[in-house]
Amino acid sequence: MVLRGIRVLELAGLAPGPHCGMILADFGAQVMRVDRPSHGGIKWLGGGGVKWLARGKRSLILDLKRPEGVSVMRRLCRQVDVVLEPFRRGVMEEFGLGPEILQKDNPRLIYARLTGFGQSGRLSETAGHDINYLALSGVLSKLGRSNETPYAPLNLLADFGGGSLTCALGVVLALYERTQSGKGQVIDANMVEGTAYLSSFLWKSQNAGLWSQPRGKNLLDSGAPFYETYRTSDGKFMAVGALEPQFYELLINGLGLNDAELPYQWSVSDWEEMKKKFADTFAKKTQAEWCKIFGGTDACVTPILSLEEATLNEHNRERGTFITDEDHNVSPRPAPLLSRTPAIPSTKRDPLEGEHTVEILQEFGFSKEEINQLDLAKVIEIRKPKSNL
Repeated sequence: MVLRGIRVLELAGLAPGPHCGMILADFGAQVMRVDRPSHGGIKWLGGGGVKWLARGKRSLILDLKRPEGVSVMRRLCRQVDVVLEPFRRGVMEEFGLGPEILQKDNPRLIYARLTGFGQSGRLSETAGHDINYLALSGVLSKLGRSNETPYAPLNLLADFGGGSLTCALGVVLALYERTQSGKGQVIDANMVEGTAYLSSFLWKSQNAGLWSQPRGKNLLDSGAPFYETYRTSDGKFMAVGALEPQFYELLINGLGLNDAELPYQWSVSDWEEMKKKFADTFAKKTQAEWCKIFGGTDACVTPILSLEEATLNEHNRERGTFITDEDHNVSPRPAPLLSRTPAIPSTKRDPLEGEHTVEILQEFGFSKEEINQLDLAKVIEIRKPKSNL
């Protein structure tokens, strides 16, 4: 795989950090998650992504609040390619593990910092979540229907689109640059700026008239009847994206409507009336019936599938879009698909916290005596999976 041989230390944190680490692991990196000891730190949302996004990783437990733990971390960092840390500005420096120190030990080290607000600015030490970062990026103001308050589309845009994906891109860019310079660098990935960058189309198209109407009244934000979702007679839904005239014509034909009796497609003042007509029409048939009508056409009409239905969809099954691990848990296959060096995601169960503490330390040159001393001093924790008898 493309990242084979790259060693990554991921400091356990909320979902964006673990997702970034999982991306790197999926494409071949050796990702070792540094978990907090059981007597320290907080637990978020049953793991907050630490245990949910652990595919292909190993785990060691290390107490970074102890000087001995900091020494162990520095020793590990001398031999890795990437450190991925998710804390607010200054936390790693308080541990004595800031990039200035670690990169002095290892000039080739890439130090990826994934935060909400970035490493500078008045909010850099402030708490927040996806919805807050989305709000400050300007994007949240564009999301939602015209008669409702803005709403966040789950925690996908800022946490993962603007956060973990841009951070993973930064790591890969820094790795490539290192092949030329031989030096590591610090990556300041943050969710406000990542989300803003993700929304570049919104900014660059403002003068084109795409967003001249209030939220929920524009072409691509549920304002247009031909770019909307509709309920079917069985309580399911269809998604319509028939923007171009030739696709719109196929939509109208599939709905059994007479184009001559309808307002002009781009008559904005008639969009609400057209929505009602489309909604009434979609409500007369089941989702399966509409799929039969529009299947194989270019009308840009598709069923809105549940997660379970997505795994059973014929196209997705033909592509192998979803994979199943040894515990029978289903998740998406890594993307994009590379022709020569594709990701080969692990299908093994996710690691337990501290399951690989001894194994990892031994790989990094720690003796059995050193490991025993660290264990007795509770600087590390060693856990073994329970056997099923």
